[in-house]
Amino acid sequence: MKRTGMIRQLDELGRLTLPIELRRSMDLSQHDALEITLENDAIVLRKYEPNCIFCGSMRDLRTLRGKQVCRSCREALRDEEF
Repeated sequence: MKRTGMIRQLDELGRLTLPIELRRSMDLSQHDALEITLENDAIVLRKYEPNCIFCGSMRDLRTLRGKQVCRSCREALRDEEF
């Protein structure tokens, strides 16, 4: 993991402000979503990129009952017998 040398403190509500240098390097804009995960003893922030819940594709997504599903998985679901 690359260290930046930047230190920030949490405010009284537990919020953290990301320095402009980090936001620019990650191409983050106001209101962009971040994915927060724990990896070992580290908190990892990633720019959220929606993907298909079945195959992980980021192309041709549509929302189906609140979940993102790509075209090929939608077609596979349509052809599936239940």
